[in-house]
Amino acid sequence: MTPAPGDNTRWAMLGLVFAVRAGLGFQFQTVASVGDPLAADLGLSYAELGTLIGVFFLPGLVLALPVGYAGRYVSDKQLVALGLGSLALGACLCAMATGFGAMTFGRVLCGVGFVVCTIFMTKMIVDWFAGKEIATAMGILVMSWPFGIAMGQVGHTWLAGTLGWQWAFAVAALYSLAGAVLMLAAYRPPAVQVAPATAATATAMTRREWQLVILAALVWGCFNAAFIVYLSFASRVLVAGGYGTLEAAAVISLASWVMIASGAACGQLADRTGKSDAILYTCLAVAMLSLALLPQTSLAIPVALAFGLVGMAPAGLIMALTSQAVAPERRAFGMGVFFSIFFLFTAPTPTIAGWLYDLSGDPFRPILLGIVMFGLTMVANVGFRMAQRRT
Repeated sequence: MTPAPGDNTRWAMLGLVFAVRAGLGFQFQTVASVGDPLAADLGLSYAELGTLIGVFFLPGLVLALPVGYAGRYVSDKQLVALGLGSLALGACLCAMATGFGAMTFGRVLCGVGFVVCTIFMTKMIVDWFAGKEIATAMGILVMSWPFGIAMGQVGHTWLAGTLGWQWAFAVAALYSLAGAVLMLAAYRPPAVQVAPATAATATAMTRREWQLVILAALVWGCFNAAFIVYLSFASRVLVAGGYGTLEAAAVISLASWVMIASGAACGQLADRTGKSDAILYTCLAVAMLSLALLPQTSLAIPVALAFGLVGMAPAGLIMALTSQAVAPERRAFGMGVFFSIFFLFTAPTPTIAGWLYDLSGDPFRPILLGIVMFGLTMVANVGFRMAQRRT
């Protein structure tokens, strides 16, 4: 059967957004991948390194709602290009930083761009796929984040060891600039669009929508907080067990590489079977078990593969909850609410994890925090389904 022209276009737009959105993960991973030489050069503690990782999400606490509202006045494409420009500028400032304060300012500026891009790239794909293969599309979209992270886990580590940690930020800035140009040149919205909402209806979410958006955000926030802990501290568990730094980074990056394919497959499985919750809970159980087995360094490769192939596969299923929570005419504002709560969970988690590491000297202590966050992901999803049935 030959696909309709609209089908070809929407998959092409998904591919475009995937390629550009990978730059967000590539940008985020800079600090975690060059943490040791960065800390040595600038005299930072692990709590401060964790703070630099977490402040990437901090602007979302105050900007997600107004940014979502700004979608009424500026096109998605223009806002994404502005966000990518902010990411590039922030990375340049980080590359030139000589202390914790300057590095923090650069990371906050990166975070501003991340907020804008995350909200409107998600909205772009929901607009193209709402009501048709949404879990599959979201599964593919969210895998752009680990794809970029995987590039950074190996690429940034190599750049730091070969040319210096500053080059990791410089290359990430170039990627963001190229993405901005590509989005302006190639992206176009779907032909059939939701009628513009009035100022009142654009933000007037119902009580049911508020409940569902908050609970969906809790699911996504806890899930990502756990993943960030893995990205930031799992390689240190392997180094403590005898691995070299680059070798540990390569093994841990396996999860990010394989989840690119497993996320899309998981979304398709959910679309075809309608059993997204059972799939989600099974995957989360595997994620928790994988983190618990990290100290068994002889199993490092199969553990990383299991974590990526199964544990992180349901990311698209979680993001698909957003299409079930808010009416299309309030989608931009709803995304702002969703990501405000998401950032509330993800911003402080790396700092808490770094503090646990400083306090104990044991890199597995932060991993225990990740296990707890995966457990809370299950609880929040149960709450979402209960609210959905009740309302």
